[in-house]
Amino acid sequence: METTSPPANAPLILVADDVAANVELLFDQLHVLGFRAIAASDGPSALAACFEHRPDLCILDVSMPAGDLGVDDRSTGFEVCRRIKRDPRTKSIPVIFVTALNDTTDRVKAIEAGGDDFLTKPHNRLVLGARVRSLLKLKAATDSLEDTLRKLREVEKMRDDLMKMIVHDLKTPLTSVLATTEMLIDGDFGPLTDRQRSMLTDAEGKAEDLLALIGDLLEVSRIEEATMTLDLQPIAPAALLSEVINEWSIRFQQEGATATVDVADDAPVFEADKGLLKRVIGNLVQNALTHSATAVTLLLSARREDDGILFTVADNGPGIPPEYHEVIFRKFERVKNPNIPRTRSSGLGLAFCKLVVDAHGGRIWVQSAGEGKGSAFHFTLPLKPAAREVRVTSSGAVPASPAERATTGAARPGQG
Repeated sequence: METTSPPANAPLILVADDVAANVELLFDQLHVLGFRAIAASDGPSALAACFEHRPDLCILDVSMPAGDLGVDDRSTGFEVCRRIKRDPRTKSIPVIFVTALNDTTDRVKAIEAGGDDFLTKPHNRLVLGARVRSLLKLKAATDSLEDTLRKLREVEKMRDDLMKMIVHDLKTPLTSVLATTEMLIDGDFGPLTDRQRSMLTDAEGKAEDLLALIGDLLEVSRIEEATMTLDLQPIAPAALLSEVINEWSIRFQQEGATATVDVADDAPVFEADKGLLKRVIGNLVQNALTHSATAVTLLLSARREDDGILFTVADNGPGIPPEYHEVIFRKFERVKNPNIPRTRSSGLGLAFCKLVVDAHGGRIWVQSAGEGKGSAFHFTLPLKPAAREVRVTSSGAVPASPAERATTGAARPGQG
């Protein structure tokens, strides 16, 4: 039975009840309210109608024949609702339970099953209309948000695909430009004046910056798209931080920066990919040096944190406004500081740090009181990652499945 008077584009309501008189009453009320309606008389037919017609809203009786649903007739409506909400095709459809029962236990079961509202018989037509319209507005808003999110994801994928195509096409000719520039500077095509040599040297530096940016883009893309294999080995925190300080000593002298190490006595030996971890710490050091117009003081520390280890790279630099604390770990996001024009930053260094820390099963974040008050980047790691081969997702890292390990191989970021 289906009402035909309302417009063809009117919202469609599924009414599931095994009493014909109840169905007829609801049809009449929905018709007056301007809705179309279709009927079902038991649990299986209600599910079939829901999957076939994708109604805008379902009105379910609690007690009706269960058929092959595997529950007693007294709980059929709850089971139908559970299955509707469990299926991706129908999970956003609002469900109103209409029943003669007015027991608190039934209301709790309705909520647990995923029901959106509950009406007892006899119900008022105006109340029914208000509830239906309210839930339809909520569904429309939810559908609109999901559609917007889907479109944003499509646009982001198109942007990433375009970016990868561009950087692949740029790398080969840029390498040729660098080679030719080096030959010019070396005098292979004849002597140069000091001014010419200075200009070519500057052009070579900019080209190398661009080549480094292309490398960053390709590397982050590889990590995001493939299974990642961690080269796990025991690491002593004090030795690791001392090694990093030693490797950056010349750069510290050039920048007039000072760096100290503070490792707590309880800092444990842990397992991690040493090469990747050194790059994480190096990126945080680089971040502190290049985003300050004056010489900075750095403190690299480590201590035990619950069942893992906490590393901190703190500086007394310009600080980071609170509104940037989350976004700086996303690709291409940077703190905009007009007072430091000399910095080349791809906006990928911190994104790389987050990918690596996530792959180890850790967490990274920043603390800063604001501009001019320094920053402290913290990241925690477990004493041993849950898996050697992982797939990094937007919500963290998960162990790679056997199929992924067999079909995709493993990404191994370069050590440059």
